[in-house]
Amino acid sequence: MSSSTFVQENHVKGDGILHLPVDKEIEHLIRTDKDLNITRAIQAPAFSTGQDIEGLNLLPKSIRKRLEDDNIDLSRGYPEIPPRSEIPVYLDQAFAIRNHELPYVERGKGADPEAKSLLKAATGIHDLTKHIGTEIVGLQLKDLTDKQKDELALLVEKRGVVFFRNQKLPPRKQKELGEYWGNVEVHPQAPHVPGLPGVTVIWVDYWQKKGMDINFKNCNDGNFDIVRYGSVGNQAWHTDLVHEKQPAGITHLHLDAIPDVGGDTMWASGYAAYDKLSEEMKKFLDGKKAVYTSYNKYVDRADPFGENRFIERIHPIVRTHPATGWKYLFVNRSMTKRIVGLTPVESDVILNYLFDVYEKNADIQVRFNWKSDPGYGTSAIWDNRSTQHRNIWDHEGLEPRHGTRVTSLAEIPYFDPNQVSTRGIRIAHYS
Repeated sequence: MSSSTFVQENHVKGDGILHLPVDKEIEHLIRTDKDLNITRAIQAPAFSTGQDIEGLNLLPKSIRKRLEDDNIDLSRGYPEIPPRSEIPVYLDQAFAIRNHELPYVERGKGADPEAKSLLKAATGIHDLTKHIGTEIVGLQLKDLTDKQKDELALLVEKRGVVFFRNQKLPPRKQKELGEYWGNVEVHPQAPHVPGLPGVTVIWVDYWQKKGMDINFKNCNDGNFDIVRYGSVGNQAWHTDLVHEKQPAGITHLHLDAIPDVGGDTMWASGYAAYDKLSEEMKKFLDGKKAVYTSYNKYVDRADPFGENRFIERIHPIVRTHPATGWKYLFVNRSMTKRIVGLTPVESDVILNYLFDVYEKNADIQVRFNWKSDPGYGTSAIWDNRSTQHRNIWDHEGLEPRHGTRVTSLAEIPYFDPNQVSTRGIRIAHYS
């Protein structure tokens, strides 16, 4: 809010003093006092808004070349944080950002299930595990036709995550691909590529330089107890944007700086997690709902001096995928708070078991090393609905690890009791 708008929306009484409601006064203070943290990422540093010259100085030359080749203006710094005037202060402001239904077309629905157009153009395709993860060789993502994009969407939605090494991918092309698959999420406070809101910068090395307290000892604490220890970076198992009215669908992370050893990422299959459950547990969970929270906290307008609060949204615990028709378990330790209708003790017992099903079954997980040939990047494209993921920070920031992420928002979550799970369905293995 600009100073002129601020004055216009309020009034001066006879004493010559500007009088305004307490909530507006607090908001004005937060927005204008640059020493206050408005970005409020959990266990992450406070970022200065705008483009960061200091960050540009940290940027490896290879990444800078990728950006400049795509005509990204880096003259004022890198990355870019939205201006303080646009970052929500209050919980209701953040909740309202996408609290309305957005048109969504499920590109994978109706696509060729054999993906003939996509796979014919590839030189190789390899399933990395039985239940999740496929690597495609010999394709450039920036050159895909619409038919191939549809087939890729369905393949991602079946296999959970699909990988492409040795990519030359401009950030603008990455965003265009995300826009084809859905409404691209523009985070109200996360760092993004300058001039490209929606192309989020994934760069823990930068956060660490800015003061994030991440180290070898604490980087996995959130996987033991997220409530007590919180999440440092992206190392705890999670699913993105579960608090949205229409949560994340397809997410595309492209790494253009990759450690020689380490910096891997893991994914786990929600289809297979659901199939791990007993039939009686499935019956109990089918139709149940849970409360899902945001990663960031915001000021409660009704209690501005109290504890900041998460956005909360209610969704089904078991969801049905609109493209595959398969049921999957939709919970994650980082942002699933409680099961609706159960006591807190009952909810905690069941949720902690469900979290463990995802996290402790190696046969439904894939671990991927991002390494590409020198001068190239690697892309992972995953279905953020039916999977969980986590980063492995074993390189400890000693080598650069940088990427850009685009997330396409999907449908309003739903549960269809008449649909099936994947058990007994033969998953195609391409050779």
